[in-house]
Parts: sequence; structure tokens; C-alpha cells
Amino acid sequence: MTTINLKDFYPWYTHAEYIEVSDEVAEVLRASRRHEAAYAERVRYNKAFYSLDRDDGIEYTACLHEPTPQELLDRVELFVRLWNALNSLPEIQGRRVDAHLILGKSLRQIAREEGVDKSAVRRSVDSGIKQMKKYLQKNF
Repeated sequence: MTTINLKDFYPWYTHAEYIEVSDEVAEVLRASRRHEAAYAERVRYNKAFYSLDRDDGIEYTACLHEPTPQELLDRVELFVRLWNALNSLPEIQGRRVDAHLILGKSLRQIAREEGVDKSAVRRSVDSGIKQMKKYLQKNF
């Protein structure tokens, strides 16, 4: 049995805490520490620091965080409000707003699919957005 200090291996320990572990566990912990130190040295030696301005996705993954339960509840509540506002529109107008804003279709593509003029679709979508704003202001 080997005695190790948990503060040496886990950064969240603020004071020295010694425990006895088997020799195999102690060796695995030491090997892990050596591996991390070797990796840090390779990064420093090769100047392999990444720039977050490079637009290769590193910034997104570095900034990605797990949402809190409160954030998840807020998202669900916002989704329900927007869903109710969208469902308050007439069928054709709701379908056009959904296709343009949610599905990302262009106004020209929607007009071509429905066999109407592009200006009619544009007016319908603009009017639908205004009605949704009024609905949200009135009810929330």
C-alpha cells in the first residue's frame, strides 16, 4: 500500500489529505500526471497554442457549455410561447411563417411551391410576424 496526497492529483482539494491506495492505483495516478506533463511540454515546445479567431470550430467547442436546469426551463417556456403565437395565426399565414422562419425557405421558394406571387408571400409573412408580436405582447 502506498500513501498519496489527494491535493497533488485533484485540484479541488484545498488542503493536504492523505489516503492509502494500492500500488497499482498509485502508479496509474503517477503515470497520468507524467502523461499530462509530457503533453503540456509538447504543446509548449511545438507552439501548438490555438487561436480562437481561426474559424475552425475550436472557439465553438471551447465556449460550449452545458445549460443549467433553469436555462432549459426558460427555453421550453419560450418555445411554448412562440408555438402558441404561431398557432394563433390563420392556417396559410402560419404555414408561410413556419416555412420562412423555421425551415429557412426563401420567399420565392414558398411562392413557387404554393403557386402564388412572391409579394403575396412577403406580405403574409410580414403580417404574420406582426400578429405574433401583438399576441406575445398581449398574452405575456
